[in-house]
Amino acid sequence: MFLRDKDKPMVSKILVDASVVAVVLSGLGALGTDIYLASTQWLLVAITLVAWGIFLLLEAEFRS
Repeated sequence: MFLRDKDKPMVSKILVDASVVAVVLSGLGALGTDIYLASTQWLLVAITLVAWGIFLLLEAEFRS
């Protein structure tokens, strides 16, 4: 995926927001209602999304 430098902060925010949604889904799974993945898997998805979000934000900052 090739992104322009000016689009990277927006995509980074979307990834971080998606990680928050994954944490919420993990919390729902911990309460007993697994939605497609188990709670620990949702946490792994959240960690991966936030790591890519931070990476994109830092890449955009250093290239500017």
